[in-house]
Amino acid sequence: MTGAGGRDLGGAAWPDVGAAPLVLLPTGSTEQHGPHLPLSTDTLIAQAVADRAAKALSAGALSAGAGPVVVAPALPYGASGEHAGFPGTISIGHEALHAVLVETVRSLALWAGRVVLVNGHGGNVRTLDAVVGRMRAEGHDVAWVGCGVPGGDAHAGFTETSVMLHLAPDLVRPHDGVTGETRPLAALMPDLVARGVRAVSPSGVLGDPAGASAERGREILEAMAASVVRRIGGGS
Repeated sequence: MTGAGGRDLGGAAWPDVGAAPLVLLPTGSTEQHGPHLPLSTDTLIAQAVADRAAKALSAGALSAGAGPVVVAPALPYGASGEHAGFPGTISIGHEALHAVLVETVRSLALWAGRVVLVNGHGGNVRTLDAVVGRMRAEGHDVAWVGCGVPGGDAHAGFTETSVMLHLAPDLVRPHDGVTGETRPLAALMPDLVARGVRAVSPSGVLGDPAGASAERGREILEAMAASVVRRIGGGS
């Protein structure tokens, strides 16, 4: 079970699924997150946000007499070509990710009422926009929402390090001496596109993990989930 009312689809039997549920599909990546965070960071955050959002949405659905909410198994691979200079990164690229998501949504649409992709990796955005546009043109009720927070740094800095200290502290390595590239992402983007992350930040960090804490991570995660609930409830 994902939580009160929210069901883990991977652990369910088919009679448990219910009629025309809202399905949340976490989309993440397997890519470097500096020398201190696991390769699964984006996927773990997307999963956690989807789980918490499902719990809140389920509570609202029950009180309103609406249908069930389920969380599908997370997709752990995305478009991460900019991180290819670091060992451990696995990128399937935009074309393959597009094909996987299109076929996944088509399959879900055979029994789901609505599908929302809960995205934890910024590199997937271009593909998600294209997939949602195509699926809506085919008549499917689908949307995507991100897991970002206003003011958060870009990659493996304070934001993600804090969230991971809350979610999985055993997977976070010491980071007191970790340094990253702290210029605004807009200023870095031309070099990131042309040469990849390693050419811009040898550590792989875009931001600064200094001061990260589990308590701030809990607050950030709650804000992410609340934003997802608002957007889904508003029909985004």
